[in-house]
Amino acid sequence: MNRSLRIVVADDEPDMRDYYQAILPVLGHTVAAACADGDELIRRCREEQPDLVIADIKMPGTDGIEAASRVEHDRPVPIILVSAFHDAETIGRAEADHVLAYLVKPIKQADLETAIAIALRRFEQFQDLRREAADLRQALEDRKLIERAKGVLMKRSGLDEAAAFRRLQKLASEKNLKLIELTRMILTAEEALG
Repeated sequence: MNRSLRIVVADDEPDMRDYYQAILPVLGHTVAAACADGDELIRRCREEQPDLVIADIKMPGTDGIEAASRVEHDRPVPIILVSAFHDAETIGRAEADHVLAYLVKPIKQADLETAIAIALRRFEQFQDLRREAADLRQALEDRKLIERAKGVLMKRSGLDEAAAFRRLQKLASEKNLKLIELTRMILTAEEALG
């Protein structure tokens, strides 16, 4: 791994916090904050804006899974959950989409390094998918508006659908506007004129 990360860790065991503070710099990372419970984790993530979060599941107050969910809700960030337990119920709770890796204590350096790399890669993939989904939603919304604008031209000018679309394209080109900008102008004018 060649990228140095700012990491917030959370574990109610002081020995584990010490372990992270010792091992993460060896892996080339900075511990931005070491928290003893989930509430502190949420607060420190808001303050520190880390590149990655590593959190124990079982902590007093807000547990690691709930804290991870709230951290992810505030600002998407790769999250690795850690537990001394590997029963089906614990793993099932940890399978939320905001958790990108799961480690069972005791944690070996190589396992931690691998989990960090995997979590970062998965996070990048999820972010790409989120952007793609947002782009597709916008394209669909734009397409609906263009269809409505074509309908306006068809009704007002007696054009067929293909001719109305060509006219939209020509007008957009002549006015040096994006097609969707012209579409919005037409729909606004149509709404104003009734």
